Amino acid sequence: MTLRDLPPATHDLIGIGFGPSNLALAIALQELASAGRPLDAHFLEKQQDYHWHGNTLVSQSEMQISFLKDLVSMRNPTSPYSFVNYLHRHGRLVDFINLRTFYPSRMEYNDYLRWAAAHFAGQCSHGEEVVAIEPDGREGPGGRIDRVRVRSADAQGRERVRMARAIVLSTGGTPRIPQPFAGLQGDSRVTHHGGYLNWITRQPCASGKPMRIAVIGAGQSGAEAFIDLHDCYPSAKVDWIVRGAALKPADDSPFVNEIFAPAYTDVVFEQAQAGRDRLIEEYLNTNYSVIDADLIERIYAMLYRQKVSGQFRVNLLTRKSVQAAQAVTNGIELTITSASPGDDASTESRRYDAVVLATGYERENHRRLLAPLASYLGDFSVDRDYRVRARSELAVPVYLQGFCQSSHGLSDTLLSVLPARAEEIASSVHDALTAQRRWTAQPAQAGGTQAIAAT
Repeated sequence: MTLRDLPPATHDLIGIGFGPSNLALAIALQELASAGRPLDAHFLEKQQDYHWHGNTLVSQSEMQISFLKDLVSMRNPTSPYSFVNYLHRHGRLVDFINLRTFYPSRMEYNDYLRWAAAHFAGQCSHGEEVVAIEPDGREGPGGRIDRVRVRSADAQGRERVRMARAIVLSTGGTPRIPQPFAGLQGDSRVTHHGGYLNWITRQPCASGKPMRIAVIGAGQSGAEAFIDLHDCYPSAKVDWIVRGAALKPADDSPFVNEIFAPAYTDVVFEQAQAGRDRLIEEYLNTNYSVIDADLIERIYAMLYRQKVSGQFRVNLLTRKSVQAAQAVTNGIELTITSASPGDDASTESRRYDAVVLATGYERENHRRLLAPLASYLGDFSVDRDYRVRARSELAVPVYLQGFCQSSHGLSDTLLSVLPARAEEIASSVHDALTAQRRWTAQPAQAGGTQAIAAT
């Protein structure tokens, strides 16, 4: 019997993706079950094994938030899934205390997440990528859709179908590819930072051969790639191309950091959209195109040492933007515009053997996966509990994690609110499914349909 031949299993909830957001949700659902409110939840993850930002974990990577903002501590510090308990279980609690830091390496945080995820191995199917979420095709009482069909495929293209009474979609971002590089997708000489580690091991500089590499993008990812290429690949010459006049530090001062507190989500959500937009714009310098201050100091010192030695292997090129990129026989040719305030723009061409795009991520994947339900979901706006506002015919609650920045604030795509958001969604799903079962048990009402109130 093939995967396709298996009869569809039906779950109360199917979570799409099993990164930190849905892992935090799995913990919250386990707590609900312990309190006598169990739900049958299953998660689908396209990775074959659990890795968090696995292709970006260079040796210099450190967390940008406190370890106390783990999967659960902010709402339940006694949970066995806390980062402190992880350290204790691995015999490193005293050693970590001796580091005198709030910020573990991303490598260690990835290991923490893998450790937590292992406790839910029976609830997650790895190596399956969801390709569509569709109406079941069968109507419940009053003509409502009570289940959806979740179609997934493994690495060999074999399809599997499962049924769900609720959906939580948390697939993260997809690499943002700037327009000049759109025609170079698939070229082995160009990579987005999301695939950096696997990519760099296949480049000639990994075996000591000379290379010229361009890094594009002025944020934390660009800084980490720049330092890694300098430290680990001495045969590489690197140009870091940024549009701004200088590298900008992330604002992580205490008062500003309060915007990432769970309570601040209410402040943002209660605004009209224009007010939300203003709040988000005001604090973009906490997360976008900014770099940790200590990393900036390290880069400045690196460039200064080059001036002392007279050996220039890496360069920071400011006030420059890439207007075009073309594959040529001996590399990638970039057309670069340079402009200083008050000066006319000048254009030059530079050839590189390879290009790293540290250009961030887009968050539109939910629209593609939920396209078969789009007629029920409207503009994909969400309520405070992250449930997508839907037409009454769709009784299946659909929740979004990581796609709600415009309504819930900058913390939506970050780790800071994971515990609180997971608890809110878990409680909302439970209440929605309880109402759904109550409705299903009643005879169909004459005179049309009725909406389930968003909880």
